[in-house]
Amino acid sequence: MFTCNVIAKLTRTPISSNFVRNSSYTKKEIKWNAENKNLKGVRYEGVTYYPRHPDHVDPSFKPSKLLLVTRVKPFAGNPWWEKKTLENLGFINKTHSNTPVIVKNIPEICAMLWTVKHLVKIVPIKLPDKLPNPDDLNSTYLHENGTLYVIPRVDPARVDAIEKFMNDTKKLNRNLIQDKLRKQWLIGGILS
Repeated sequence: MFTCNVIAKLTRTPISSNFVRNSSYTKKEIKWNAENKNLKGVRYEGVTYYPRHPDHVDPSFKPSKLLLVTRVKPFAGNPWWEKKTLENLGFINKTHSNTPVIVKNIPEICAMLWTVKHLVKIVPIKLPDKLPNPDDLNSTYLHENGTLYVIPRVDPARVDAIEKFMNDTKKLNRNLIQDKLRKQWLIGGILS
């Protein structure tokens, strides 16, 4: 009750004891489990998680096997152990920070990333359901949001047809039509 008296003296208004009891500094109890005082939590490695609702279930997810790591802060001004960790992760070029590095999602690498989390941006890589063949690796694209896109190969017959069309001498293009019409205009053959 000492805090109520101090607050009342500072604000010069009477404050009830409910203010202190309901303030954000007190521990809030879970309503649906408070009456029987039998709190059941889910244990995650070193943390006990108490769900907000009794029927709450965490969605299942499959963690990514690879991480896309991009350096966002410079090497300079950091301790030597953080510089060494960045070099061990694969950031060899100290001047270019926008070159991303792909690393495995294993506990050893995650521990290294935790020590330099303020210097890097970490994005999990989302792989497609069907991974590309070694022949299709030239038609893949890794977006900055971590999604790997596989662009299907174009049919060789279609490529040949496009090249034949582009190299056709009988094809009318804008420059050819413009030159012919200009010559006819100068001769005066268009008006007659």
